[in-house]
Amino acid sequence: MRMILTLVLMLAACSKSSDVLEELPNSSLAGAPREEVPETRLESRLVRPVTIGEDGPRLDACGAMGQAVRVGAGGAAVRAAPFSDAGEVARMAEGSRAWVCTRSLDQKWMGVVLVPEPPADNAAAPVDCGVSGPVDRKQPYDGPCPSGWVSSAAIRLIAG
Repeated sequence: MRMILTLVLMLAACSKSSDVLEELPNSSLAGAPREEVPETRLESRLVRPVTIGEDGPRLDACGAMGQAVRVGAGGAAVRAAPFSDAGEVARMAEGSRAWVCTRSLDQKWMGVVLVPEPPADNAAAPVDCGVSGPVDRKQPYDGPCPSGWVSSAAIRLIAG
């Protein structure tokens, strides 16, 4: 009788595990409860914001700088989520730079904030993306610069 009761309790526990956590593949937020992960739908595709501040409040919001390499004339696609079928939000030309803020769990994608091109007339002040200094907590990037996910193969780390 005790054995049957133990088996019933184990099965009940297993059936509730899917309600507690749902892993999100290819994300630095995998393992977080689904309701805590900010997601929206854009053209019926998943959008996953780039996370900044993963290294803590004493270090820069994005800990490295990367440069687009071997991307050809068309450039590298910057995607809305760390998946090859996610919508394209921007392109990185050969040699362009981006702050590298996070990586997908499988290391195939880098979450980046694009460094804006300097103004042609040098009259306007350069745009501060807000990631070169510390932030108080880990959070989705919502600053003025374009952000998204780029294939790790297209980015060479140059600082950080």
